[in-house]
Amino acid sequence: MKPHPHESAKAHVTGKALYVDDVALPSDCLYVVTGVSEHPKARLLSVDLQGVWRSSGVVDVLTAADIPGENEVGAVLPGDTLLADQHVEYVAQPIFAVAATSLKAAQRAVHKAQIQYDIESPTLSVAEAVAAQTMVSPTRRWGNEKIVERLAQAHYCVDQELYIRGQEHFYLEPQASFVTLQDDGLLVVTSSQHPGEVQSAVARVLGWHMHKVTVVCRRMGGGFGGKETQAAPLACLAALFATRRNKAVKYRMLRHHDMVQTGKRHDFATKVKLGCDAQGLLVGGDFEVAGKCGYSPDLSDGIVDRAMFHVDNAYFLPDHRIVGHRCKTNTVSNTAFRGFGGPQGMLAMEAAMDALAYEANIEPLLLRQRNLYRPGFDRTPYEQAVTQFVLPDLIAQLEVSSDYWARRQQIKQRNQENPRWRHGISLNPVKFGISFTTTHLNQAGALVHLYTDGSVQVNHGGTEMGQGLFTKVQAVVARAFGLPMEQVVNTATRTDKVPNASPTAASSGADMNGMAAQIACEQLKTRLTEFAQQQLGWQGELRFSDGMVRSAQEGAQALAFADFVHKAYLARVSLSEKGFYRTPNLQMDKDTGVGTPFYYFANGAAVSEVRVDTLTGNYHVKRIDILHDVGNSLNPAIDKGQIEGGFVQGMGWLTSEELLWDDGGRIIATGPANYKIPTAHDVPEAINIAFYGQANAQPTVHQSKAVGEPPLMLAISVWCALRDACASLTDYRAIPELAVPATPEQVYYCLQKANELAS
Repeated sequence: MKPHPHESAKAHVTGKALYVDDVALPSDCLYVVTGVSEHPKARLLSVDLQGVWRSSGVVDVLTAADIPGENEVGAVLPGDTLLADQHVEYVAQPIFAVAATSLKAAQRAVHKAQIQYDIESPTLSVAEAVAAQTMVSPTRRWGNEKIVERLAQAHYCVDQELYIRGQEHFYLEPQASFVTLQDDGLLVVTSSQHPGEVQSAVARVLGWHMHKVTVVCRRMGGGFGGKETQAAPLACLAALFATRRNKAVKYRMLRHHDMVQTGKRHDFATKVKLGCDAQGLLVGGDFEVAGKCGYSPDLSDGIVDRAMFHVDNAYFLPDHRIVGHRCKTNTVSNTAFRGFGGPQGMLAMEAAMDALAYEANIEPLLLRQRNLYRPGFDRTPYEQAVTQFVLPDLIAQLEVSSDYWARRQQIKQRNQENPRWRHGISLNPVKFGISFTTTHLNQAGALVHLYTDGSVQVNHGGTEMGQGLFTKVQAVVARAFGLPMEQVVNTATRTDKVPNASPTAASSGADMNGMAAQIACEQLKTRLTEFAQQQLGWQGELRFSDGMVRSAQEGAQALAFADFVHKAYLARVSLSEKGFYRTPNLQMDKDTGVGTPFYYFANGAAVSEVRVDTLTGNYHVKRIDILHDVGNSLNPAIDKGQIEGGFVQGMGWLTSEELLWDDGGRIIATGPANYKIPTAHDVPEAINIAFYGQANAQPTVHQSKAVGEPPLMLAISVWCALRDACASLTDYRAIPELAVPATPEQVYYCLQKANELAS
């Protein structure tokens, strides 16, 4: 399909795009702020809110005891409380909420609470949780014990441990919600990737039926998974105040409140034991991954599962054992983040592959190529067959287009001649499974209306967070009816138009919602064909193109689309249709670790070249070459932007975004002053992005492939290239350990380790 600008591009640039914070408010609107815990684990002895009530501008104050329904906002498993009751389990856990006539009044009021605690000993680290076997959900173990014997017999074997730190979402628009009463219930305007879950949570805390709650989301200023579950509590608190005081209520978090009170990408402690034979063919892998989940389940069960699903990355493992721990810690509950555990699993494997290559004295790229999924070696550890062998050819193409081997040789030569500035290069593949691993979420609905002037409106359950989903679905509908893009509009996501929608996540937004919209269009076209044949006397199928409707018969009359639709209306033909799609052929037994959790795999590979200052550890990414498997792209312009943006976000996770807590369980990073996301100065000097030209073998919408999450993992090549540059100090005889994220300080420490290995 052709490239088209983002449907809101002009509105974004001119500032006309409306977000939750832009909603016009009534003069008596109330504003919400929460009072939070000062300790990571404690029993609440007393909560005295008299000073809060007396504070200027305060209209209402809420505690857990005031919730008429359930004090529960968990999306999948219970355990996520709206307001703490009797106990607190992390620093900044909300204990009470204040509604005041202004945001400043609410901010002043929360500090006047008098709270007494009985402080308890917290669990703050993954290591502590594993030692105590404190989990938010049971540990899963896949594979078998034979792996111990197989690895003992391996010609080469490495045993790697890597602690992978988390990442702050740092969306441009903080968490926000606005609620107003209507005569038939509540209208909730939210910045959420999952309006259906917001609807369910609001109804649950109010003790209402869901049909009385309508949730609307036109767009988000970024989400990246952070607004899949953790937007719901804001809507719930605003809804409680709105119903108690019969007023409009707005709850928008300030940036530093958002960074302290909302979840992150999970830290993971990983252990990988990997072995190969004398020829460099893998004999198996023993994997243990432990996610830092925080105080509650949230989505951690599925996130650790996806890490387990992706420890193989692109490589065939004849034998395996995979253990996944979901560690309960007294920290904020971590949540979905682009890749959903997959990046952590892949990174652990890629680090181990580099170590094994050094152990076996094989060039890292050659070891990777020898072990790619290929005919006869096509079963994943969870027994799903890989049926489309994209990566061997994709990597071969990228080797040539990036001039990889010549550059590798030049870098080795340059590193010998320049003791201070060391260059590194790495080519890394990505194989990412597409579908929700919770099977029932793989469903989507869409609603398409044809109007008598020939304009078209489409609505679906997917949300627009800047990633271009609305533009893609708009194009699918325009193509179905042969219309220009401007004749179709994709309206705001609403729970009263498409009910029970799944979250926009798992890279499945365009796959599922685009297909649902296409199905609705095809059903309308079938109905219009019957009308043309019965009422107009046309024969054969209809052709929709260039804004015209034509009969398939030669020399048949053609009508402009608007005229044709108007005639159908006069003939009392229904011009509205819903479409429903469910991803086929999915099933998974997560207890045994066997099944088909993914509809297909999206693939890609990246070559990263870096330059490192050995005196300081400072570095710069010089050049990136990416070849990515997008199938038949639904919009090349948007897909290229997604690849570039995802890569840079992944680069930030692996290099500069250091997410740390102090010894008391308090997060250190509270804003851009102490949390470094990539800037324009960090973006590589040269970025070359190309699409791998092969349609999806599965019948997805126009045989496209998902693009949202897989590009983030291409940035693993930057981390590996930094490690490669440090290894040059050993004359490539040994590869030193490198922390995640690889900040300049950590690169400096890695360089010192390399010097020790060299001596």
